[in-house]
Amino acid sequence: MIVKTLLAAICAGLIAGSFMTTAQELRVVPLILEAETYETAPLPGAPEAEGTPAAHEHSSRAGGSLFPSLASALQLVTPAYAHESAGQEAGHADGGIMFGLSRFSGTLIANLVTGAGFGLLLAGLGLVTSTPPTMRNGLVWGALGWLSVHMLPALGLPPELPGFPAGDLGDRQIWWLIATVLSALGLGLIALRKEIWAKAAGLGLLALPHLYGAPQPGDLASPVPAVLGAEFAVAALATTLAFWLVLGTVSGAINDRFLKTA
Repeated sequence: MIVKTLLAAICAGLIAGSFMTTAQELRVVPLILEAETYETAPLPGAPEAEGTPAAHEHSSRAGGSLFPSLASALQLVTPAYAHESAGQEAGHADGGIMFGLSRFSGTLIANLVTGAGFGLLLAGLGLVTSTPPTMRNGLVWGALGWLSVHMLPALGLPPELPGFPAGDLGDRQIWWLIATVLSALGLGLIALRKEIWAKAAGLGLLALPHLYGAPQPGDLASPVPAVLGAEFAVAALATTLAFWLVLGTVSGAINDRFLKTA
């Protein structure tokens, strides 16, 4: 039974990961590529350094700017499409990211692995709480996963485009991890317990990391337009919401179809 549950979770994660790749292609990736055109542009009023490359070229720090934190990584926005010319600058005329893979292939593989991992996590939590995902509660499971991993932490660390200022990497990773764990615990208390004290404790856990505050950069100046950053944050959160809803629904459908009848 447990083996079938885990296999069902992996299948649901692979389906959701494939869906996520399509969603990124339609909305998230174009915004990333557009932001890269601003990344090396000088700030308004700043003197242009001698030998500064054209705006369409990419800076030497391009490889890490898309993933300034673990939070960005778990938003399923992979570096596969970031910095389109990076592979060529490194001498890979085919533009592959590693082992000869295309950028689309790298994104797809990353999303499949991430989807399978979240699917297993959802199944594990369902077993622990004795409320596995079904067609009746699959959307609820998906919504809770999105709130815990993406939406609530994004209140302190929103999705960031290349070229946007960010706080210290290590500090942001620690804050995101703490915020995600506390959000999951808080939502669990609110959703699974009926006692008033549990509801109050859950709300307190949700608020705690934000009362402490997320690490912020000292300088907010950026060549990337703020409206583009806001559009990216909305697109990233919307696509991850769709991913989690698909994951919860498909997990529930597979559980109802194959596990209950087994």
